[in-house]
Amino acid sequence: MFLILALLLAPLFQAKFDIVKLKPLKGAITEPVKNSFNFNDWFSGTYQEQREKYLNETFGFRSSLLRLSNQIAFSFFNKPRASGVIIGKNKYLYEENYIKAYHGTDYIGYDSIMNRMQRLKYVQDTLSKLDKNIILIFAAGKGSFYPEYFPDEYITEKKTTNYETHLQLAQQLGISHIDFNSYFIENKSKSPYPLYPQYGIHWSYYGMCLAADSIIRYIENARNIDMPNLYWDQIEITQPKKGDYDIADGMNLLVKLKTFNMAYPNIKFQSDSAKIKPTVLVISDSFYWGMYNMGITSAFSNSHFWFYNKQIYPNNDNTPTETSIFDLKDEIDKHDVIIIMATEATLPALGWGFIENVYNHFKGIKSKEKFDAEFQTKVTNLRNQIKRDKEWLKKIEEKAASRKISVDSMLTIDAIWMIERGEV
Repeated sequence: MFLILALLLAPLFQAKFDIVKLKPLKGAITEPVKNSFNFNDWFSGTYQEQREKYLNETFGFRSSLLRLSNQIAFSFFNKPRASGVIIGKNKYLYEENYIKAYHGTDYIGYDSIMNRMQRLKYVQDTLSKLDKNIILIFAAGKGSFYPEYFPDEYITEKKTTNYETHLQLAQQLGISHIDFNSYFIENKSKSPYPLYPQYGIHWSYYGMCLAADSIIRYIENARNIDMPNLYWDQIEITQPKKGDYDIADGMNLLVKLKTFNMAYPNIKFQSDSAKIKPTVLVISDSFYWGMYNMGITSAFSNSHFWFYNKQIYPNNDNTPTETSIFDLKDEIDKHDVIIIMATEATLPALGWGFIENVYNHFKGIKSKEKFDAEFQTKVTNLRNQIKRDKEWLKKIEEKAASRKISVDSMLTIDAIWMIERGEV
């Protein structure tokens, strides 16, 4: 009887006094807010609903019990308890967007990509006249690197991909770029250490260090300067840590998953006052975070990271600031090198409006608002929705034929028209 009572009361005491220090949950966790009592909320029922939600998310040992539940779902039923996560063969973990990107099911169309890349080419040529460089970087994607572990139900016909078309046009138009996606695949079996982890979504820490070194050397060659290069004097070989376990971390399992060992170079940068440090602006998805945290900015001066062209790191107090409050011309003027980096899953929105905004600036095109990357995402999603509906797509093809334009262009025109009219 006493044991049963103790088990019933344990969560209450844990919630009140935090007796046992538990490992916090990882991922996109929103801290619950304890609501205050007032009569209006009480009689409307709002108070009870909010308090119930708060208690459900703060009871004692919740994190451990949630981890146990997630572990059972993963180990016995092969089910992930994390949004967008796919469990592949041999328990390889993916985010669904990478599988879609590999198969081309998120393809935004040749015309859309050509339009974007032509603008990027114009931006590159204009910056070149100002003695500035812009570099497009294709980060390695897990879908392209490990397609052999896709679950059978996600294997479909491979079509033209955003990566293939962006790369083809970068080569065709003479846009300065680094293709890490192909490099990683080519060196998959040659590398002395893993270039991609089993349970992470980003390139391995070792692979990221190789990429960072290549970026520095590329800038050196492009600007004909001698920069502080990175190097390492030793490598730690151990089970995954840092970002090499980020998907599994977000799944909040009870037991850490075993896998092959990963390599962790002890990164250092040359210290020489004679070395030149260019000012660098990076617009990127999350693939730049590893380099940023590793210290690649030691090779730059006055560098900034525009995360998805939305938040700026670092600010004066080392906190993010919205890009919208800064003057675009001033930011272009103060940087020698601009890097735009994306992986296969984020290529549909490459630049996140930065390319279009800089193009408009150089062309003297005055728009009421800066290019809206969220609007572009809506257009892309609706285009994909139309392509999945055979009857809808047939109507688009007929309209394209009557107007004597490509189906791709007609898809974009109709998607924009519907969104602007609020029909979706």
